[in-house]
Amino acid sequence: MAPLYDIAVVGYGPTGLTAASLLGRLGHRVVVCERWPALYGLPRLTHIDDETARTVQAAGDVDEALRDSSMCQYLWVNGKGETLVNIPANPSGPMGYPDHISMYQPDVESSIDKRLRGYGTVDLRQGWAVTGLDQDDDGVTLRLRGWNADAYAADGPHADVRARYVIAADGSRSGVRELLGVERQDFGFNEQWVNVDAEWLRPQPPEFAYGTQYCDPARGHMTINIGHTRQRFEFALLPGETREEMMEPEAAWRLLRDYHDLGPEDVRITRRLVYGFEARIATRWRTGRVFLAGDAAHTMPPYLGQGACSGLRDATNLAWKLHLVLGGLAPDTLLDTYESERRPHVTILTHAAIGLGKVANMHDVEAAAARDAAFFAGKVPPPPPFPPLAHGVLRPGTDAPVGTLTPQGRIRLPDGRTGRFDDLTGYGFALVTAEDPTAALGPERLALLERLGCAVVVLDTVDDLDGRHREYLQLLGAVAYLARPDFVLFGTAVDSTGIGALVDALDTALTAPVKVMA
Repeated sequence: MAPLYDIAVVGYGPTGLTAASLLGRLGHRVVVCERWPALYGLPRLTHIDDETARTVQAAGDVDEALRDSSMCQYLWVNGKGETLVNIPANPSGPMGYPDHISMYQPDVESSIDKRLRGYGTVDLRQGWAVTGLDQDDDGVTLRLRGWNADAYAADGPHADVRARYVIAADGSRSGVRELLGVERQDFGFNEQWVNVDAEWLRPQPPEFAYGTQYCDPARGHMTINIGHTRQRFEFALLPGETREEMMEPEAAWRLLRDYHDLGPEDVRITRRLVYGFEARIATRWRTGRVFLAGDAAHTMPPYLGQGACSGLRDATNLAWKLHLVLGGLAPDTLLDTYESERRPHVTILTHAAIGLGKVANMHDVEAAAARDAAFFAGKVPPPPPFPPLAHGVLRPGTDAPVGTLTPQGRIRLPDGRTGRFDDLTGYGFALVTAEDPTAALGPERLALLERLGCAVVVLDTVDDLDGRHREYLQLLGAVAYLARPDFVLFGTAVDSTGIGALVDALDTALTAPVKVMA
């Protein structure tokens, strides 16, 4: 019989990397099945937000991951180059990072890959494709075949791996999703764009040091810096243009020359690709012991920059829940809250991205002119609010903003160690209190927190160097808050007597989770 792993991760892109690393960090035996023999050395995504940077911090070396990154300002301009919207960069959001970051994806992936290889509990099966699966009451058996990259076919040797659970993070054309027979709901807004990545052969001009969406009815296009030395250019395909002609080298140079006055003396093209925007969400994210994550579960247009960010949210949401279930600290039904939490969240972001895309890509000249006039008159629609988790592993029935994200600042421990909050407290639950909660909790609750791996951070003895955590308590009107491992606020206590009830509520939520579908 194939050796039993705790978790098999199918796919080794950002979502699969993150899931495998977090689970390896938590001590689980993980096998990764990826058909390609090595990490893809070119960027697909170019933007992450501060929450995602914090997840990368948990899964890898975030400083190495973001070594060639910059905070990202965004402009929307019309076909005449006039500014419609200016979204300034925020150098330090509540997570401890800029709220929008342009970065080089291979740096992010290699930092996580290096970290997980050091755990000793993660086996990498690169060069192997999943061709079948069988489930039973105890686990999942994956049927593998060696992947022939030259023939683009799984025609190599056979092997099996067996795991208690499977995370399928194998992309938008997920083979596992197909094996499970899971359909996707199509929300429309399917367009084809040509992507041109380039390296600067001279210092990056100032006008390219931020992201710009060109809302031109003649041809929508955009550009964004990839750190300080690289640039991405994207152009919508017009009616009559074909994928084949737009993949010709001269087509890329023509677009760069016509729209940005750039030529071979300015940049070196490193990648050309015609790809389709789509907005699709899987109708079922859990099938027995198999979970869809990342692009296998959802795809969205890029206008919010939330596609990959959503995939990493999937990974960290699943990782801590699987950890508790595998450790006997929560029932299998806890895993049902993965879909009930993540799917509504992704759906809101997908609709928001579609809405922004429709505003940006008006093809009718008169409609675009009316849009421009409204924007110039100050009638700019507000940015879509970032959705909290609406239900799931949250403390109900209070006025606290449960389901929103908790902050991260720099702290100093009593032993003198100084650093980011998560680096010093670990990947897990965190109970942050203004005063020592020992008496309020008692030995049984303290033992529960220890079993859960919950850090207890007392701001009377831990220096809150940025003041971020004390300010957050004041904002909440609370003496304590409890954060989940994915940084989500579980609940608060407004006085010392309520801290015990807060921990009791967590115990109840984990052992008897309520599945609610929106």
